[in-house]
Amino acid sequence: MKVLFSITCAVLLLTGCNSESNKESQALKSKQATIDSMKAVLAKQVVIDSMNAVMAQKETEIEAQNEEKERQNVATNNNATQQVSSAAPAKKKWNHTAKGAVVGAGTGAVTGAIINKNRAEGAIIGSLIGAGVGAGTGAVVDASKKKKNRGN
Repeated sequence: MKVLFSITCAVLLLTGCNSESNKESQALKSKQATIDSMKAVLAKQVVIDSMNAVMAQKETEIEAQNEEKERQNVATNNNATQQVSSAAPAKKKWNHTAKGAVVGAGTGAVTGAIINKNRAEGAIIGSLIGAGVGAGTGAVVDASKKKKNRGN
């Protein structure tokens, strides 16, 4: 009986020591898994950081190119402005015929809308008549100005 008891105690003692060994190996495995996952995350972060650095470098290159283009455009615009300002012709003014037609059309539209019961029809007819009369009056004024300019 003593022998049986001694063997049982020895088996329990060995089993107990072995289970702690298993617990330690499981703890080491979990620690190693954590370390491996952290290494994977760090490797990904290194890739991300390197890509960000490359993108930042490209952005600075693009900005430098844009600034150079802007400098060239400003220089070109300054030269073009100087050339255009010296060679730009004066704006052509409206002649009296065109002014008379516009003023006559506006006045005729208002007058036609007031006189006629159908306002839209009156405005259309009045603007046509007014434009014709205004253009005719403007043509007379233009002709008289041409005669004065020929005489001088």
